[in-house]
Amino acid sequence: MKLVFAIIFELLIASIDSALYGAPLQTFRDCAECPEMVVVPAGSFLMGSSAAETARDLEFVVPDSDRAFARGWVANEYPQHLVSIDLPFALGTHHVTRGEFAVFVNETGYFPDDPCVLWENHRFVHQRDAGWNNTGFPQTDVDPVVCVNWQDAKAYIAWLNGKVSHGVPKGEDGPYRLPSESEWEYATRAGTQTVRWWGDPIGRNNANCDGCGSQWDKRRTAPVGSFPPNAFGLYDVLGNAWEWTQDCWNPTYLGAPNNGGVWTSGRCDERVIRGGSWTTHPWILRSAHRSSHDLTRRANYLGFRIVKEIK
Repeated sequence: MKLVFAIIFELLIASIDSALYGAPLQTFRDCAECPEMVVVPAGSFLMGSSAAETARDLEFVVPDSDRAFARGWVANEYPQHLVSIDLPFALGTHHVTRGEFAVFVNETGYFPDDPCVLWENHRFVHQRDAGWNNTGFPQTDVDPVVCVNWQDAKAYIAWLNGKVSHGVPKGEDGPYRLPSESEWEYATRAGTQTVRWWGDPIGRNNANCDGCGSQWDKRRTAPVGSFPPNAFGLYDVLGNAWEWTQDCWNPTYLGAPNNGGVWTSGRCDERVIRGGSWTTHPWILRSAHRSSHDLTRRANYLGFRIVKEIK
């Protein structure tokens, strides 16, 4: 049985590689202010972690001080399961930037109701005027917007859907939305099954985290595109800022959709976040790692990128 599974998996990866390397990347923008998107081909992949992978990381990668905590979190990545995405979709080549979010705020007058929690020197700081334009560290218009909660991301998407529909309000009915958790992991892996899209070791200067070897580590966000993209042409899928997804939180994959769709049941007051950030330890920056946050929470390590359905 294991041999059959291995053969099927090798054929699966070969089909992804063919789609991946057989055609040039297709990028586009729907308007001058719209985020750049890249077309992600259809395909299948193994979502989550294998027991062998997590046992190895717990033994040799995770620091002793984090091991008990890590053991609980890797359990969220089981069971590893096959997901098939039948249609291509477009994903933002990078996080929505501060400059792109500013256009939305300036056009709509959108004003978040609660301040952002700041992470400084390994502790949370509450500052009344903290927000997407006051993150506790310097940013440019090409940094990822942070201090946005799930509802802020949805408000931006509703505005964007109206913009590409010539001002007709579209909201949830438009082509743009947050990615599903499985779309996110499929796009992040980009045809790989290693711990990270660039391989198993964290290496140096492949991403921005608390120990990735970059000039921005544990200090602030990096401008988008500061590191090489993965094979799908996506930047910063690991590190820099956590990314909101559409899915409700479930502590395991038991009952998860296997078609790339959004998981709409579970703890829907919490939403899945993916990718890690400038604040997280290297062992967290893995394609399979998943976490959650209250959908109302704003923090200076939380951002998002968007999906566009292709029909």
